Amino acid sequence: MIVAVGGLMGDATTKVATANPNTKFAIVDGSIALPNVYSAQFDTAQAGYLAGYLAAGMSKSGKVGTYGGLNIPPVTVFMDGFVDGVAHYNEVKSKSVQVLGWNKQNQTGSFVPGGNPFGDTDGGKSISTAMVAQGADVIMPVAGFSGQGTAQQALDSNGALKVIWVDQDGCVSAEKFCSVFLSTVVKNISDAVKQAVGKVADGTFAGGTGSIGTLENNGVQLAPYHNFDSQIPADLKTEIDKLKADIVSGTIKVQSKSQPVQPSAPAAAPSPSSS
Repeated sequence: MIVAVGGLMGDATTKVATANPNTKFAIVDGSIALPNVYSAQFDTAQAGYLAGYLAAGMSKSGKVGTYGGLNIPPVTVFMDGFVDGVAHYNEVKSKSVQVLGWNKQNQTGSFVPGGNPFGDTDGGKSISTAMVAQGADVIMPVAGFSGQGTAQQALDSNGALKVIWVDQDGCVSAEKFCSVFLSTVVKNISDAVKQAVGKVADGTFAGGTGSIGTLENNGVQLAPYHNFDSQIPADLKTEIDKLKADIVSGTIKVQSKSQPVQPSAPAAAPSPSSS
């Protein structure tokens, strides 16, 4: 089995999987309707919604920000949820917290310039510097290593700027910045890959299908608050827990143009190996 990690691997995985029908593949953050490819995806808009509510509740300036590496669905799905979480906070609290860096309606916003969108710390820092100049005091970068530019800026700000990380718990994946991370919008990639590999091992693998991580199945979540646990008001924590329960029950429906959908099942399975 071969596991491709990242939505940008979609075209390459499709090409190689088509040319090698007897090999089983899985792709993380991609949807491929081939009989030998399993798609592991994550509805991070749901956990992003909780992050947006958290950011709005912790902002002192009334301005928060988010930016991405590239304008692609696995990135913007975080940002859509974040914007809607802030909007929900404004609605229930009669506030007017502003989001910089992303317009959900127009699907336009701030992205790391240049040819290294997920590995340019200077590019990430330049975006967050502009947001801070406009008043943002909480920023969620969805830009991989580029986001460490923002984390370093927050570390240098002596508490003025706080960060919400993405993908893996920032206090594990970028431990030196743990003191500035309010939380992380987590994708449970390890369990999704384990599930895909397990299906190969037990003979239940079926291509053209896959998994979608949600709050309900713990495929996405907010990480622990770590250093900020004692600083986040108890009522805000309770409200976020209630929001999670409402999303799981369907009382609140989180919507994004970039939310993942299951690939259409292929018409036929790959032919057995001649060997």
